[in-house]
Amino acid sequence: MKELLKNMLYTGVGAAFLTRDKLDEIRKELVDRGNLTREEGKDFVEDLLKKSDSARDQLELWLSRQVEDRIKGLNLATTDEVEELRRKIEELQVALNSREQPKANNGDAEDTEDA
Repeated sequence: MKELLKNMLYTGVGAAFLTRDKLDEIRKELVDRGNLTREEGKDFVEDLLKKSDSARDQLELWLSRQVEDRIKGLNLATTDEVEELRRKIEELQVALNSREQPKANNGDAEDTEDA
């Protein structure tokens, strides 16, 4: 009976995300019914908490991968790519400004010669 109950809870989707309070409530109920001893109940709760933490971590990892895959599928620029483009634009602006400056100085000289 104990193993059957454990297996039912382990395989239940909701078991992966039970809180400690909820697990303690289930443990108390099982101990009160005589299905588990206090020690078995304590071990049961600790085991479920470990499995819950593990399932939660796996779900977070899976979700992160899914989000990353979807974002990659959108062909959006990353922060690093946008920053690299900004840097290149600044370099081009500096280069363009340095080319325009001599022309402006030469243009001033031509204006004074014509005058």
